[in-house]
Amino acid sequence: MKLIRTRQFLLPAFAFATFLFGAVLAPAQSPKFDLSLLPAYVPKVPNVHGVVRIHDCELSQNLVHLWQDRFLKLHPLIRYSEYTVPSWFSGLHAGTGDLAVAGRGIYLTELKGFQSIYGYAPLEIKIATGGFNLRKGNTPGVIIFVHKENPLTRLTLEQLDGIFGAQRSGGWVGGKWSTAVARGPEKNIRTWGQLGLTGEWTDRPINIFGIDATLSGWSGMIQRDIFHGGDKWNPAIHETVRGGTEIPADAQIVAGVARDRYAIGFSFMRVVEKDPGVKPLALETKPGGPFVAPTNETFFRRTYPLANALYIYLNRPPGQPVPPRLKEFLTYILSREGQQAVVDDGMYIPLNEEAVREELKKLD
Repeated sequence: MKLIRTRQFLLPAFAFATFLFGAVLAPAQSPKFDLSLLPAYVPKVPNVHGVVRIHDCELSQNLVHLWQDRFLKLHPLIRYSEYTVPSWFSGLHAGTGDLAVAGRGIYLTELKGFQSIYGYAPLEIKIATGGFNLRKGNTPGVIIFVHKENPLTRLTLEQLDGIFGAQRSGGWVGGKWSTAVARGPEKNIRTWGQLGLTGEWTDRPINIFGIDATLSGWSGMIQRDIFHGGDKWNPAIHETVRGGTEIPADAQIVAGVARDRYAIGFSFMRVVEKDPGVKPLALETKPGGPFVAPTNETFFRRTYPLANALYIYLNRPPGQPVPPRLKEFLTYILSREGQQAVVDDGMYIPLNEEAVREELKKLD
């Protein structure tokens, strides 16, 4: 059986280099995940046919190809048209793509652009969980960490808002502005004493380090999940911008906290765990809920609140069914076999059974 796939590569120079050499960065030891409770794939439409037009990026391309190849063996009449582009959502905006594979949640500008054309939001489907501490460029979750001598071991989400955020008049909930998530300056947390630390820590200001808040999926996650859709940051943040220096930004952030006894930062576990001068914190899952430390298992279970995800977006008009060829392909991705491809690829973490069940509901 021959796979018919049309590919277009539209990559900037730095992305092409990553595409070229990234494949050799195999994980040292892949964790084990139990997929036995995931539903096995059973075709609902036999001999489904048509072209599945996909826009993806170089970091998800190998996984997308695994899904394509394995799905084709079950549906030999399917064909693919694939574009690997920096702007993953351009195909949905222009109507030239069926599926946009994204290593982050949709940006507000992309969402508003789509809504301005079609009058509704695209359908968002989680297809994998972001990585924990293996490999480069695997959509890692956000780790909150402090200096190793800091007495803190955990923080609530409200405390994170107080530390990293600032007074706001509201926030974006989906594509709508809501004043219900506004908060005043009295909830700002600027000293360690406000977090219950005593002695020498009481009046010490909290020095914060993080990635640029202007165009970052990880800063965007904090704005969406911690600031409730707001974009007002603590102006004292040491904002490290990616690119332009020989030392990667995430390494600079971790090193900054390791040098500063009174600092806190956010970055990725594969960088955080390499520096003995810092320690990650457990985070509250929800108000009044348990505190969860970042691990492979808590990422797989998605109980750690800042675990990331890989998404597929598609243009589904409200009240209309998902086209059969797309529904079958997405159902396969969300099956035990499709998530086994995530494990085989080794870049991301598969979805657990609860997450798969929630995403499958969206296809009905």
